Amino acid sequence: MEYTLRGVGYLLHRIGFTVQVPDRKAVERDEAAIAAWRRDQWPIIKGRPAT
Repeated sequence: MEYTLRGVGYLLHRIGFTVQVPDRKAVERDEAAIAAWRRDQWPIIKGRPAT
C-alpha cells in the first residue's frame, strides 16, 4: 500500500501526532557562534563562496 505525503499527514493527525515546536530558545544558545557558523561554514556546505 502506498500513501501520499498528504495522506500520511492526515493519518498521523488522526492518531494524535502533532508538529513539535520548542516553546523557547535554549538558554545555552550562542548567537555569535551561530552567526559565525552561518557566515563561514554554510556557504561551504551549500557550495557557494562567502561574500
